Amino acid sequence: MSAGEREAWLDRLCARDDDPADAPQEYWDPESSAPPPGEDELTGEELAGVAEAAADEMAGLDAASSGRRGPGMAGSARIFPGESASRAGGFGAGMAWDVLPGCAQLAVAADAAVDGDGLGDCFAGVADQELIGLVCAWDRVEAHAAARKLVAVAEVFRRNPEDGFEPAPGQMPEVVHEFTRDQLALALGESRAAADWLLTVAWHLATRLGSTLDALRDGTISRGKAELIVRLTALLDDDEARQVEGKVLGRAGRLTPGGLRSAVARAVMEVAPGKARERRETAAKFARVERWAEDSGNAALMGRELPPDEVLACDQRIRWWAGELQAAGLDGGMDELRARAFLDLVLGTDSRPRAPGATDPAGADTSPAGMAQQPPGAGPGAGAGPAGAGGGGGFAGRVTLTVPLGTAAGRADRPGELAGHGPVDPWLARDLLDAAAASPATTWCVTVTDEHGHAVGHGCARPEPRRHAKRAGPGPPGGGGFSFTPAGPDGPPGGYGTWRLRIPGGGPGLIVAIETLDTRNCGHRHQARGHDPGVRLRHLAQIRHATCTSPVCRRPAAQCDFEHNTPYEAGGRTCLCNAGPKCRHDHRLKQHPGWTVDQLPDGTFRWTTPAGRSYDTEPTRYPI
Repeated sequence: MSAGEREAWLDRLCARDDDPADAPQEYWDPESSAPPPGEDELTGEELAGVAEAAADEMAGLDAASSGRRGPGMAGSARIFPGESASRAGGFGAGMAWDVLPGCAQLAVAADAAVDGDGLGDCFAGVADQELIGLVCAWDRVEAHAAARKLVAVAEVFRRNPEDGFEPAPGQMPEVVHEFTRDQLALALGESRAAADWLLTVAWHLATRLGSTLDALRDGTISRGKAELIVRLTALLDDDEARQVEGKVLGRAGRLTPGGLRSAVARAVMEVAPGKARERRETAAKFARVERWAEDSGNAALMGRELPPDEVLACDQRIRWWAGELQAAGLDGGMDELRARAFLDLVLGTDSRPRAPGATDPAGADTSPAGMAQQPPGAGPGAGAGPAGAGGGGGFAGRVTLTVPLGTAAGRADRPGELAGHGPVDPWLARDLLDAAAASPATTWCVTVTDEHGHAVGHGCARPEPRRHAKRAGPGPPGGGGFSFTPAGPDGPPGGYGTWRLRIPGGGPGLIVAIETLDTRNCGHRHQARGHDPGVRLRHLAQIRHATCTSPVCRRPAAQCDFEHNTPYEAGGRTCLCNAGPKCRHDHRLKQHPGWTVDQLPDGTFRWTTPAGRSYDTEPTRYPI
């Protein structure tokens, strides 16, 4: 919203509220016995005109509120009937102050909406949904203030160029004077590093990320999200950075920081895949292990810039050994057991509780005391872990890798997605695909997406019958690479036919029958008769929503409950049109009084809170 549009908006609001005490009364008091002298009752035609004008006004307000939300808060405002007598009535869902972008006037209105600076009485009469509106308003004001501050910092940058970097009049220099950060650090009571980062963010927003600055000024995104965009686009040139902005800003306000980080990283890989690869390979040269003292008095140990596939393999091995410790009766929650497992694997020790002198089947003393006498490497780290989580690193087992077919076949450089890690650049994606293809335990699926990356079809590959393989002929020349060719027009009803997938290394092809995930006219093809879903139905639900369906949760769907939107006990189907993954916390939250979740035909989940505000979760967006 431009400054002129904002002023016009405020003028209209003020015109509504202007009511001088000495102005003649214009409205009939309904408690009086007759209409005002000289005036007749409104005719039916006049009443219809009033109703039409009111409808136009509400429609305009609804359009203005479309997509408005507090920074970092997923969802949109809804208009509720009725009026509020509280001082915060204008902050109710869909009301004027609830949809106004961040600005100084909004701060004044929010400050005047409550009486006092404390809790309790100063919010007397304020409804829950109005209180949430106030919180969101202050969030937008906070973002607006951060934008104004960064504009001022950018001016400090402009006025203090490094010697030899004098810009043209009105332009920003490329380099700021080295002592400018000291000036800011002293003024703000910050470290030099923090002041330097502030100057960097201000420069990027002022020179090439103007849309991000506008979104911050309006309160659509928070300062933290703006800084995240700056950090992840720093390696790009100006035009590339603006392309990334265009791909993510439309949904940045409703994404969590983790979701936005993933979206920006993927957009960077789409816009400049070569630079993303260069950044990853350069950063790998600075791989390190860091340790530091925790505030509690304990210590921390962390590896940085490590290969993603090996990190996931390590994580699975830690999870496996933590399960062994739990099964052996070691006390503690899973986080504590994972920490103990991490130390066991690094030190070659065994923390499983055993009687002194206990031995394993091979005759070795595996009590804690006995393990202390064994040479390094004789602990759990030297033994065999679960398949795919071996100690030598390599691709982790039971991890979902999603790669566009064009990237897999070497015809495009689009990023992939590694579950539990996030986007991966095309070269790393192909390396991981080759590693997966070398394992006979790897399973393959094909997902069809729409233009937004939402899954609309899916098929799981199965070995091709030998008679079909002979008819199909040999695979790709040289036996290498991926290919995906039609195998026949037939397939699941409403689906996308049957296809033949060949993977590197030659060998027989795989047959993939792709069925639809559209539930707008659900045929209940995979409906289960009882409460529990079949393997296929659970898999399809996890494909459409790869994470928990809460707007703010990113727990992988494989670690979530299969949850009936309309409870099975209330007649809800065990079907894709009435189910989705929810983590245990959000499963319980949905069942809590005052919370409701609606599953829309397109797979969107709409959460409505006890305060009456609604937030949407769209299906997962896959690489396209």
